Amino acid sequence: QVQLVESGGGLVQAGGSLRLSCVGSGRGFSTYSVGWFRQAPGKEREFVAALYWSVGYTYYSDSVKGRFTISRDIGKNTVDLRMTSLKSEDTAIYYCAADRPPLTGRFNYTNGYDYWGQGTQVTVSS
Repeated sequence: QVQLVESGGGLVQAGGSLRLSCVGSGRGFSTYSVGWFRQAPGKEREFVAALYWSVGYTYYSDSVKGRFTISRDIGKNTVDLRMTSLKSEDTAIYYCAADRPPLTGRFNYTNGYDYWGQGTQVTVSS
């Protein structure tokens, strides 16, 4: 079974940058596609970014495209989310997720993933 642990959250000023990291463990994790989601208070969990590892595709929500970058380091079993030009509306709990093969094709939906971490809080002050 795959286990996911997020880290790197914290308090940052608007316009600042932050890097989140997700460490994955378990058989076959290096072959899984991965994604990041976030959930703000009183709102539904929403898609942020995804990486289709087998074909090297990346996907981003319109709200973060151009500001956030998803990547992975196979040697370290990590998936990073680099965030820049942060805004107050980016405040949320951020979750990483993994999708074992075969791909569902639902990279931007929560039900498109098989495993989830517990989340890390990101707070952007104005």
